[in-house]
Amino acid sequence: MSSFDQLSKRAKKLENQGQIDEAIKLYEQFLQDFPKNTRAKAALEKLRKGVPVSVKTPQDLYTVAKKQIDQGDVKRGIAILEQLVKDVPGYVSAWNMLGMAYFQIKNTIDAERCLRKALEIDRNYVLAWGNIAVLFHSQGKLDNAITAFQNAIILEPDNVGFHSSISGILSSLGRYDEAEKACIRAIKLNPSFFGSYINFANVLYAQQKFLAAKQAVEQALQLNSAYSSGVTQYLYLRAKLCDWSELPLGFETFDTIGTPGNSVSPFSTLTHEDDPLRQLRRSEVRALDYDIFKTYPSFSHPEKRPEKLKIGYFSADFHNHATLSLMMGLFAAHDAEKFEIQAYSYGKVTEGERRNQLHQMVDKFWEVQDRSDEEIVKHAREQGIDIAIDLKGYTQEARTFLFAHRLAPIQINYVGYPGTMGSNFIDYLIADHTIIPEQFRNCYSENIIYMPHSYQPNDSDRKFEENTQSRHDLGLPETGFVFCCFNANYKISPREFDIWMRLLDKVEGSVLWLLRPNTWAEENLRNEASAHGINPDRLIFADRVSEKKHLGRQKHGDLFLDCFNVNAHTTASDALWAGLPLVTKVGKQFAARVAASVLNAANLPELIAETEEEYEAIALDLALHPQKAAALKAKVAENVKTCPLFDSKSYTLDLERGYEAAYERYLRNQSPADIDLASS
Repeated sequence: MSSFDQLSKRAKKLENQGQIDEAIKLYEQFLQDFPKNTRAKAALEKLRKGVPVSVKTPQDLYTVAKKQIDQGDVKRGIAILEQLVKDVPGYVSAWNMLGMAYFQIKNTIDAERCLRKALEIDRNYVLAWGNIAVLFHSQGKLDNAITAFQNAIILEPDNVGFHSSISGILSSLGRYDEAEKACIRAIKLNPSFFGSYINFANVLYAQQKFLAAKQAVEQALQLNSAYSSGVTQYLYLRAKLCDWSELPLGFETFDTIGTPGNSVSPFSTLTHEDDPLRQLRRSEVRALDYDIFKTYPSFSHPEKRPEKLKIGYFSADFHNHATLSLMMGLFAAHDAEKFEIQAYSYGKVTEGERRNQLHQMVDKFWEVQDRSDEEIVKHAREQGIDIAIDLKGYTQEARTFLFAHRLAPIQINYVGYPGTMGSNFIDYLIADHTIIPEQFRNCYSENIIYMPHSYQPNDSDRKFEENTQSRHDLGLPETGFVFCCFNANYKISPREFDIWMRLLDKVEGSVLWLLRPNTWAEENLRNEASAHGINPDRLIFADRVSEKKHLGRQKHGDLFLDCFNVNAHTTASDALWAGLPLVTKVGKQFAARVAASVLNAANLPELIAETEEEYEAIALDLALHPQKAAALKAKVAENVKTCPLFDSKSYTLDLERGYEAAYERYLRNQSPADIDLASS
């Protein structure tokens, strides 16, 4: 080791201990003997830029630490603060800053330790109450967070941030009246604070008051038009309302959304454009929000494969939800001789028929909705989970920090989120060659486990009663072609709707059967039909009913018309299972290729269009030729009995081969790599 390297090592140690002046002196003495050493000059210059030479008092050190943290050198600031609180243990503001510095690098254990120490020193230190409330909220300790914010409000009753923040937590707990009052209080205290309007929008959205939520976001963006998450929230709310009016000034470009420094939820951008590379970039930026201080040790490497691989499925949707609907056949078919299946449920809904069935299908079912991320990670590691499956990705109620902490040596993105995570903590993504063809492979950060047919699981034992309703009972005409789309209405855009209206215009007596959306969206869709010269009464809205009833009534439809940027996913396989043909246009990103994957696995490739023109032509041809439409319906009914899409047992065997191949690479100390089950 050179003399400079030895010096640098000693100086770094002093720097980490907060003894910056001593480190500077070391470099100064070294340069007296070696005045031309450029590395020493550069190191000294860096130290001098960051730290005043005359750091003597605790206040000086506190100021230096704050400067380091503000400039992004958080770990260096932490080193200074740790030394400071060691020397001056009663320095309450230093403990508070140290706690938030640890929180900044996602070390919540030390963050809580320091913030509790600050409050132990001074129970009336309002900043610490506010900060520990934020910490508790991030950990999912919502009741603790509310208590902490209430304590902060007692000390500072007019603090806008406290009232605004507590509203979001109250909303998460379903205490909407209290949440609204907290938002209104915050807005009255400071009508210019845009964050209060964003929180108000979230509270209103949770109650499905979509128009009011959109208006609240508009108010926030008038105060801060650069808030990227507000922009995507605004666009998503417009989609929920089927509001296709001209965008206000400032929304002409989507280029800066989700770029570095402008992190947004990637899910909220899926409907706005079909661009997998841009989606990857947004996901990579989002993943940076989950950078953590490595508080957990790496996994000890096994000498041999365990008798059973422990597979942990993590989700908020283990209830009567589309994800679980798809996966019931998989859970029923898992090989109990080779795999131990554990389900970790952290969602709000804790009852339901499917949930009860799932309890009987898995080896262990853990209710962890009230546990912090750290507690869940610790538990999963104690259970010895070999492969952790994320069923949420970047969707609502996701707990991505669980995977950032590393629940298991192998972690997989599966089913719940139609896209890449863009992170270094998800090793694999379950897909297929239709979902991710070679030309788009570079748009996914994960290694891909390619399923032989479709990535999508299905339940071949799903039953539904024969529907005895007539068309008249459902509000449909007794005769005439029934186009339908049972996708969530936020997926519908003017691109599809224009085609649908042309189809209604060209096919006499036809109607469009849609799932009933919110009141505002229904009105907007009717108005759009009128604007296209179509009688709005030809839009028939189906009331929401149980899954079994919905499946049964689909026999009255003739053709399901898919959406483009975000396809039918569960609704696509639902339609086929019910005997209803579906036409789709294949796009570029994951979400825009799902229905094509489903149709290929159902042996119905003739219903996959490459262009909008082809999509319209297929639909029009079927609508104008009843014999073709009838033959297609008969083919769908026959295919569901034998096609790979609904062969749950074969699908499960293939997925298990994927799990085993991923684990075998780990066992051999090989890095994760693409696994192609279609060619093996």
